[in-house]
Amino acid sequence: MFNKILIANRGAIAVRIIRTLRKMGVQSVAVYSDADRLSPHVLLADESVYIGASPAALSYLQEDAILHAALALHVDAIHPGYGFLSENPDFASAVENAGMVFIGPSPEQMRSFGLKHTAREIARRNGLPLLPGTGLLADVNHAMVEAQHIGFPIMLKSTAGGGGIGMQLIWSEDALQDAYARVDRLARANFKEAGIYLEKYVQAARHIEVQIFGDGKGHVVHLGERDCSVQRRNQKVIEETPAPNLPESIRHALCDTAVRLMQGVCYRNAGTVEFVLDADSGDFYFLEVNTRLQVEHGVSEEVSGVDLVEWMVRQAAGESPIAGYVHSARGHSIQVRLYAEDPGKNFQPAAGILSEVVFPPDARVDTWVETGSEVTTYYDPMLAKLIVHGSDRSDALARMRSALDATRIYGFETNLGYLRQIVNDATFAQGRQTTRYLSALAYHAPTLDVIEPGVQTSLQDWPGRLGYWDVGVPPSGPMDALAHRVANRLLDNPPEAVTLEITLSGPTLKFNADSVIAVTGADLSVALDGQPLALWCSHAVRAGGVLRFGSLSGAGCRAYLAVAG
Repeated sequence: MFNKILIANRGAIAVRIIRTLRKMGVQSVAVYSDADRLSPHVLLADESVYIGASPAALSYLQEDAILHAALALHVDAIHPGYGFLSENPDFASAVENAGMVFIGPSPEQMRSFGLKHTAREIARRNGLPLLPGTGLLADVNHAMVEAQHIGFPIMLKSTAGGGGIGMQLIWSEDALQDAYARVDRLARANFKEAGIYLEKYVQAARHIEVQIFGDGKGHVVHLGERDCSVQRRNQKVIEETPAPNLPESIRHALCDTAVRLMQGVCYRNAGTVEFVLDADSGDFYFLEVNTRLQVEHGVSEEVSGVDLVEWMVRQAAGESPIAGYVHSARGHSIQVRLYAEDPGKNFQPAAGILSEVVFPPDARVDTWVETGSEVTTYYDPMLAKLIVHGSDRSDALARMRSALDATRIYGFETNLGYLRQIVNDATFAQGRQTTRYLSALAYHAPTLDVIEPGVQTSLQDWPGRLGYWDVGVPPSGPMDALAHRVANRLLDNPPEAVTLEITLSGPTLKFNADSVIAVTGADLSVALDGQPLALWCSHAVRAGGVLRFGSLSGAGCRAYLAVAG
C-alpha cells in the first residue's frame, strides 16, 4: 500500500479523497491556488503545497507545477479526482515516467476513449449498438450531406471534451450552417482535438450510464446503472440508481454490454460507460466512456456498499479489490447537485461569501463549503452534492425532499429552490424524466429584485435579538413592533415573520413570483406598477410587478412591508 498520495484537484472531490485516505492510513498532500488557500481540502490534508494563481490554467491545469510538488514531497501516487487533469493521457504518462503511480486507467485507454469518434469505433468492434452517425467531418458541406442521409433532428458534437461543451441540437437543415460554425469555434477554443461529427438525436431519450471497474487484466465488474436524464443544457442536475421504470431485461443488458466493452480493452480502474436509451422503444445505444471517477459515483457507492475511491487506490497499489464482487443493489439512492447559480436569471453564475451554510445531518453531503466560505467564479459552480439512500425509490425521494427542505445556504443565489421544485414535480416523482424534461419545466423564483435600496432599508423580525445586554449588545428588532405584527396579521403570517423595515425613503422592488403584500407603519406613498396602493390592507402582486416606495411624510419614520408566506 502507498504511504503518501497527492490529490491533483480541489473542492468536494479533494475532501472526499482525503477522508478516504485517512481511513486507509495513507498520508495526503493537497495542492491549492490563491483562491483556495483556506479551503477545507487544504486544511484537512496532512501536507499542502501552493501551485499557482487562482485561474485553473495557472494552477490546477499546470502539469509541471503538480509534478514538481509531488516529486519534492516524495509521494507514491497521484489521484486526479474528476475534471482538470483527470482524463489527460499526457499527464498520466508524465506521472508514470516520473516514477509515480497514476490512480486511474492507462494513458492508452484514456487516449482511445477520450475522442468520441474513436470510442465509437472501439464500441463497434466490440458489437455495441450505435446511433446512426458519422466519422469526423471535413467541413460544413460534408456535414450537410451526412445530415440529409441520417435525417433530422441530429446532434453536432465535438469529438473531445465533455459536460455538454461543444454539443448542438439541430432540428432542420436551415440551422446547420450556423451551428457548425459555433461548435467548430468552441472546439478549437477549448480542446486540443477540434474534430466534429454528427449523431442521430433521440427525442424521448434517457441518459443511462453503467459504473464499471477493471483490474487491467481482463476482469471487469459493474456496480449497476445510474439514470442521469435530469439535465439542463446537457449538464447533469440529478442522478439516481437504480434507474426508475427500467425493465430488468434492459437493466441486465445495459450492464452486460458495458462489461463486455471494457473487458475487450482490459480496462483498468474506475470508469463509466454511457448510453442513450429510447424511452419509447426501449432500445439503447452506446454514447461514450468516461475514463475517470464520475461526479455521481456516490449513489453507486450508497447502493453497493463499496468505497470507489478506496478501490481505485487499492487497485493502483497492486491489490485486487474486485475479486469475487458481484453487484446486488441495496435500496435506492438519489443525488442532487447544489450550484452557485441563479435559476431566476437564466442560471447566471453567482459568487460571494456564504453567510450561513446548514446541511441536514441525515444525508450524505459531499461538499467543500461552510459558513464563511468565499465562492469565486474561477472554478466549477458546484457547492455540494446531497445524497440520500432509502429502502426503495419512494423512500429515497421522501428523504431527498426532507434533506432539501432542511438545507439552508445564504449569501448569494443558488439552485436550491430549483432542486426543491424538481423533486416535488410529478414527472420526476413518477420517474418519467427524459433528457428534455427540464427544458419544459418553468422555474418559479420565489424572490424579488432590489432595483433601488432606499435609505437604511433592513430585514427585521420580532421580537428580535434579546438577552445580550450583559455582553454589551442592546435589544434589536422592529422599531415599531405593532406595525410589524399587524402587517403579518393581514397576510396570516406568524407575528415573528420577517418584514422589510423602511426608513425615511423606501426602495423599489420587482417581484419574480405572484404574491400578496401588506404595508403598514408611518405614512408614505406606495405605487404598484404606477398605481397608488393603500396602507394597512393586503394587495395581490403579479410576477413582474414593480413596487415603488416614496418618502415618508407626517408622523413616524418607519414603515413595514410584509410578504405572504
